[in-house]
Amino acid sequence: MAEQTWTRTPPEAPPATAASAIRRHELAAFLRHRREHISPEQVGLPRGRRRRTPGLRREEVAQLSAVGVTWYTWLEQARDIQVSVQVLDALARTLMLDPSERTHLFQLAGAVDPTPATTCSSVTPALRAVLEQLEPYPACLQNSRYDILAYNRTYGLLLCDLDAVPPEDRNCMVLSYTHDEWRSSIVHLEETQRLMAARFRAAMAGHLAEPAWKMLLKRLRAESPEFREEWDRHEVVAHRSKRKEFLNRQVGRVVVDHTDMWLSPQVGPRMVTYVPADEESGEKLRRLHETALAREMP
Repeated sequence: MAEQTWTRTPPEAPPATAASAIRRHELAAFLRHRREHISPEQVGLPRGRRRRTPGLRREEVAQLSAVGVTWYTWLEQARDIQVSVQVLDALARTLMLDPSERTHLFQLAGAVDPTPATTCSSVTPALRAVLEQLEPYPACLQNSRYDILAYNRTYGLLLCDLDAVPPEDRNCMVLSYTHDEWRSSIVHLEETQRLMAARFRAAMAGHLAEPAWKMLLKRLRAESPEFREEWDRHEVVAHRSKRKEFLNRQVGRVVVDHTDMWLSPQVGPRMVTYVPADEESGEKLRRLHETALAREMP
């Protein structure tokens, strides 16, 4: 195993008030823009002869979203008010936001979307085709938060039956600290957990105010004493390639070389690949791929 270099950092500071003010003004501008670009006919309202406002009026958005006119007006004026996820959901539907716009709305409001999109815009058909072409080598797409965005068939059976894991739990941090089968498949579990926690802390430095990151951190601290212990070390380490060993339930011990191929500079999604480190592991991965293919046959 290559030696890791660990660095200690102080606890993160709370997000600046100025950042919240910027988000409120961006949210206000976004709401106004969307309201002005939706016609009354699109939401089943008559246009009328005396309409001067382009698109919908504020009171019409408020009525369709079941919120008070004054409250909605304050929202468009960038007032410092709390916005519930239920109201944001109603506004997203009233303003006919697509998945990307809906995500943007919740991010600007500093809220966690209760019904996040099941697809990721960074997972294109071309990237899915690349994942398939890499078989029998296991490969997946991950973001810097360790969410598994897409994976090929071999990866889907490498550490557990990933298809059986609910989409909201397909996160390598969550699986490594809470999923029994996934954990038992990692030969050097404690070292892996410590490394992942340190990488996660390093990546989170650029996302301290983002709800999805805070929600994941809160979940890990609540569900795993092991994670709390690792997190409280305040260690950070950069991503790097390394050799890994897995104990697969169907083909036995597999040794692979792990490589991250970044799809955008530094913090974007990455393609994670596992190339067999020896011929025996290569043969086992081919058998695992054949098992995955057999499962798809009627």
